[in-house]
Amino acid sequence: MAKEISNRDYVNSLVRGLEVIRAFTRTRPSMTLSDISRATGMTRATVRRFVLTLVREGYAESDGKYFNLKPKVLELGYAALSSQSFIDVAQPIMAGLAFRLEESVFAAALDGEDVVYVASATPPERFVSISVAVGSRAPANVVSTGRVLLAALAEKELLGYLDKVSLKKLTPNTVTSKVTLRSLIDDTRTKGWSIVDQELEIGLRSIAVPIRDNSGETIAALNVACPSSRITPDDMHKRILPELQAASREITTGLQT
Repeated sequence: MAKEISNRDYVNSLVRGLEVIRAFTRTRPSMTLSDISRATGMTRATVRRFVLTLVREGYAESDGKYFNLKPKVLELGYAALSSQSFIDVAQPIMAGLAFRLEESVFAAALDGEDVVYVASATPPERFVSISVAVGSRAPANVVSTGRVLLAALAEKELLGYLDKVSLKKLTPNTVTSKVTLRSLIDDTRTKGWSIVDQELEIGLRSIAVPIRDNSGETIAALNVACPSSRITPDDMHKRILPELQAASREITTGLQT
């Protein structure tokens, strides 16, 4: 389809506006006009017009010097996942899973080098549970949802990710070798699930599986996150994984109706 688009139909200003949005990342959530100009290669005057438009439309805010994106910007990238149909299907299934397992359940989508959490469910009576706000982000390389979503990328996209990503050591368990990370992603693709043990935060262990649409394409990842003091990797594999896979299939079936 991209090859069929003529220069006459190509809207350069839209492309540059999207570049401004993509300039904001987990490590650069707040920037000045000069910061954005350097990140995008655009002039400061051009950047100013784009960010002031984003502010006026409610997608960004400013304190007069620094600019940052507002949660409304999620509507642009996750319209399909945040649509009423997806939430209607996924939320009750996730709530049921959280109730049965007595653990926190999340759904996430890939955005560049991060995952963004688009839905969550927590057990009603669990005193200690994992809490992650919808719209929050985490580095894709250190979470189970990220490994599942990276495993779904085409080879060219995955190589591009591995070429650009910086693997920071967040805990003693964090994988910082790109060769090892690639092997773990390949293993996730083969198995269809991923367990990540305390690579983002000590005491946090998680397992994830893909959520697919009716064509088999991965559109999100579904995961259960647990305190490592309560759930072992063996527990995750033997007890949680079958429930997680069943819930994912149920979501996929629900999206077809």
